[in-house]
Amino acid sequence: MKTYKYAARDSSGARKVGIRQANSSNDVLTYLREQGYIPVSIEKVTEKAKRPVRKSARRRRIKSADLATFCWQFSTMIEGGIGITTALQTIADDLENQHLGRILRKVADKISKGESFVASVSEFPNVFNKLSRAVILAGETGGSLAVSMRRLAEYYGNRDKLVKRVKGATAYPIFVCSFIILIIIVIMTFIIPRFRVIFDQIGGKLPVFTVGFMKVYDAICQNIIYILGSIFLLVTVSIFSYTRTKKGHRFFSIISLKLPLLGKLFSHAFVSMFCRTMSTLLAAGVSILEVFDILSDMARNDIIRDAVTQTRDQIVEGQSISTSMSGSSFFPNMVIKMTQVGEESGSMPNVLDKTANYYERKVESTIATLMSLVEPVMIVTIGAIVLTVVLALYLPIFTISDIAQ
Repeated sequence: MKTYKYAARDSSGARKVGIRQANSSNDVLTYLREQGYIPVSIEKVTEKAKRPVRKSARRRRIKSADLATFCWQFSTMIEGGIGITTALQTIADDLENQHLGRILRKVADKISKGESFVASVSEFPNVFNKLSRAVILAGETGGSLAVSMRRLAEYYGNRDKLVKRVKGATAYPIFVCSFIILIIIVIMTFIIPRFRVIFDQIGGKLPVFTVGFMKVYDAICQNIIYILGSIFLLVTVSIFSYTRTKKGHRFFSIISLKLPLLGKLFSHAFVSMFCRTMSTLLAAGVSILEVFDILSDMARNDIIRDAVTQTRDQIVEGQSISTSMSGSSFFPNMVIKMTQVGEESGSMPNVLDKTANYYERKVESTIATLMSLVEPVMIVTIGAIVLTVVLALYLPIFTISDIAQ
């Protein structure tokens, strides 16, 4: 049996906090519902956690996981008959992210003064983006706010999983590259200078390979300031070009999609996000033109944004969604065909949701392939560096008799 701490609300909105022994959190959830309570949070209590420690309470960054938690709790409480203002204040008290909690209290305060829900959240565009505002507006005007918030929760949850998968694909190579750089620094700082002292004491003629290695080492040491400065300048210019100039941003947009494996990973990730977002918005009742406006704003890559904008323009001219998408070279044939099926069957949100699941699996497959290639390359790189250093430094010792002559 495990120990769980729970927080819940009764039908009147009164808060109830307690501890219960259960085999899983689902058992606690079932117990609360049987008692007529609306679950707010369920946390496993460990031996070391005598009291809840909110390590992230002061963080100001709001992640997709935080928004997903808020949307799930909000939809559950609205379905339970609790008013919007009470629900927002209740959730704000229970959230770990206090920055989001403060924003929700401000939203609740605006609603209590007569503003609509969507108008209140619109004053915080950095938290509630265009997509979330469109879904909230559709739910509020259509009388299905709880359903819309549940769809939004699913969207944020899926997006959080996708972002974590893509980040996980880059974490290992970055770690290994950092490790290689650390090895090179240690070798150049501590090992090579000591062997140079040994070579000077031995005297004689060093092997050609060792002489060449030491010359490269000396060249690097003598020009290290210039090398680091050039790298810094190159990185700075690249970042400036990407963020400040249209040509630079477009150049890097093209390069990012043409990178081996990584380009496919980025395009598949966007296609998955595109289908998931479109499914969420259409299911909430958002118009197709507004859907493509939102998707255009979400695209950070110029090539992808052009494809979305071009598709929207052709829809405005009267063409179908699938035909408009086929006019762009970015969208895969499968997405176009599935969109056509959704249009003809009248089940676009469901079809797009399944398509998003398919491309999420392709992202996972691409990540697995990337890891299977990166790992041996990194191992070979480290081995080559170590082998080069060992041969250059120990070859004179192996041929010491020739050097002494």
